[in-house]
Amino acid sequence: MDKTIKKGGKIFMLIDPWASSQVDYDKLVNQFGIKKFQDIIGKINEPSRLMRRGVIFGHRDYDKIIPLANQKKEFAVVTGMMPSGQMHIGHKMVVDQLKWYADKGATLSLPIADMESYAARGISLEKAKDIAINEYLTNYIALGLDLTNEKINVYLQSQNNLLKDLTFKISKRSNFNEMKAIYGFTQSTNLAHLYAPLTQVADILLPQIPENGGPKQVVVPVGVDQDPHIRLTRDIADKMNEEYKFKPPASTYHRFLTGLTGGKMSSSKPKTAIYLNDTPKQAEKKVKTAKTGGRESLQEQKELGGKPDECVIYEMLVYHLIDSDKELNKIHEDCKNGTLLCGACKARTSQLMKEFFEDLHEKQPEAKEIAKTLF
Repeated sequence: MDKTIKKGGKIFMLIDPWASSQVDYDKLVNQFGIKKFQDIIGKINEPSRLMRRGVIFGHRDYDKIIPLANQKKEFAVVTGMMPSGQMHIGHKMVVDQLKWYADKGATLSLPIADMESYAARGISLEKAKDIAINEYLTNYIALGLDLTNEKINVYLQSQNNLLKDLTFKISKRSNFNEMKAIYGFTQSTNLAHLYAPLTQVADILLPQIPENGGPKQVVVPVGVDQDPHIRLTRDIADKMNEEYKFKPPASTYHRFLTGLTGGKMSSSKPKTAIYLNDTPKQAEKKVKTAKTGGRESLQEQKELGGKPDECVIYEMLVYHLIDSDKELNKIHEDCKNGTLLCGACKARTSQLMKEFFEDLHEKQPEAKEIAKTLF
């Protein structure tokens, strides 16, 4: 559960980036000043599937990124990975966004948050590196992102001295009261955990240091649970403007993929997730057990129609499995008017998921060999 704080007689939501919880997207947009992505999508040349379908629902300052992406001019994208468990199908959203940005000519910066993993999850640096290679980087490559591209920079936090130097300078621009207000830290929070968000700030600002070409526009595509890091980074970028001329990063926010049993899909909750290392048969079986938006009875489904916007199966089609917007719209309408029943829809979706996993697993062995060469 996200925490709340009382300030000025009002109750405010406090987002915990390290917790697994359901999110009230509208409340967050209203409370934290996140702008609606649908208001600017018309300005984007060839918006991605996730943009078109409302999976990416919010942004900060993305209007500064749009002309650069449209004209394939210089800008950077930063998105980190914290190696603490298995990748699941929901994580594919990040890779899909990175592939779109790579096609737009962006420089991609992909920090592996092994230091944060150690501070927040107690995972050793050695174990974190192993998870990063065998889970994250392998699947990023297998999903179609070319990590050998010279415009893609993958690094371990613990091995990047430029990052460590920048983190030290950033630490002078923050204090415990600020961290407490943003993250809800207490007197018992260990110092490494306090330091982890500052390292993330450094990750986001790193593309703008002189060694990386100096100030430039940066965008960070994240789940809304990571917004505390974005707000802290934008504040510190302003504080360090005189020294570095940092530009506050833009950000986009995507919805979470619903878990198989409802709620958020989570790596730490096996019953909710389809892991990218599941076999095609396992993935197919998990889809068949997923919660649908069907009615209580077949007769009621035919008379009243289904509820696709509350259906995990339909969500899988939206996020991952159907490329054609026209086809997806037909599925939505056929479900709502009762001509498409849950059994048939689930059978087709499970088959599509099986085929996706067959293709993914065919690519994983070669992808793993490439991943091993990145460090």
